[in-house]
Amino acid sequence: MRSCDPILLVEDSLIDIMILKRGLKEINAHNPLHVSNDGEDALQFLKEQTQTHPALILLDINMPRMNGLEFLSIIKKSPQWRRIPVVVLTTSQEECDRKASFDLGAAGYVVKPLSYPDFVEHLKVIYEYWCLNESPQLPH
Repeated sequence: MRSCDPILLVEDSLIDIMILKRGLKEINAHNPLHVSNDGEDALQFLKEQTQTHPALILLDINMPRMNGLEFLSIIKKSPQWRRIPVVVLTTSQEECDRKASFDLGAAGYVVKPLSYPDFVEHLKVIYEYWCLNESPQLPH
């Protein structure tokens, strides 16, 4: 992932969105960030992206209309989107959510820490990992 590659955040909590934006600034991640508030909105966003797909998707699980697991199931079946790495960022500590996420193709699963400094540290590790990773080109 290059610093110009977009990141898609699928999250319905305005507070969590603000925290993530603040965290990205703090770790000097200046990638374009698109925010979708649920899985349906995120799917619509992906369908509209004819030139550039997100290089990374950060996904919440518990959302209205279409939850994160439903969204993950759909994009991992798509030849266009299945190679986009998806990291689940959630408050769910349920083992069934963790297993389902990996079964559906999630690249990572992070339970949101309670403290902001811990969250920023987790975000930094995720970001740096995907910056070092050399993912294949995505089909358009």
